[in-house]
Amino acid sequence: MRIRILWPAGQATATLRTTPTSEALWAALPISASASTWGEEVYFGTPVSVPREADAQQVVEPGTVAFWTDGDSLALPYGPTPISRGDECRLASPCNLLGALDGDPQVLRTVRPGDAIRVERA
Repeated sequence: MRIRILWPAGQATATLRTTPTSEALWAALPISASASTWGEEVYFGTPVSVPREADAQQVVEPGTVAFWTDGDSLALPYGPTPISRGDECRLASPCNLLGALDGDPQVLRTVRPGDAIRVERA
């Protein structure tokens, strides 16, 4: 499964693993939301609500596509957040791992709080 994430200053694609959460997200596409940022992470709400999966993680690699079950949101880290230790990508709490962005995750630096975000099937 591949998705496209679009915002006013750019876009990215991502490849998703087959997981219960990624399948729920896929079924809900396309979705539109308003972007929020937290350090070097972009996140936004979705209409999907799922439980935390057994392999959920809080510290992930830049470019990970994660689902924050506490906020029903996609979380797209590209660098440290306010609770990171050093250069790690530390999410607010353990998140379901959906996949990874294709290419350089630093493209997310162009997302501004309040930007319109659209996620669609690629």
